Amino acid sequence: MARRAEDGQASARRRSHGALALFFVAAGSNHFVMPGAYRQIVPPRLQREAKLIVEVSGVAEIAGGLAVLVPRARRAAGVYLVALLAVVFPANIYMARAPERFQRIPRWALYARLPLQPLMMWWAWRATR
Repeated sequence: MARRAEDGQASARRRSHGALALFFVAAGSNHFVMPGAYRQIVPPRLQREAKLIVEVSGVAEIAGGLAVLVPRARRAAGVYLVALLAVVFPANIYMARAPERFQRIPRWALYARLPLQPLMMWWAWRATR
């Protein structure tokens, strides 16, 4: 019975690793599929570097997602992804504070994104321990 529980936990961990990796690889890839949408959320004081910021953050997300799949790199990937999520959080704050610039997104959704960031940080941390 205990063996079956361990197998179930290991299976759940693998699914969490896979889902986390897929999420970040897909999100990072999207920076190159829809770069304009990402450039738009770069805060005004960084707009001159928006193209570079979007590309670097896309590559960073892809790299972090792939690192989750490498057992020896997994713990470091968790720290890396938590830090990455912290670094990009100001874009979410900017969107919530400047809803007039994002009229296609309901105002409630701009605010709903804010608590999702810490949840994503928790998931990245928990899945990589």
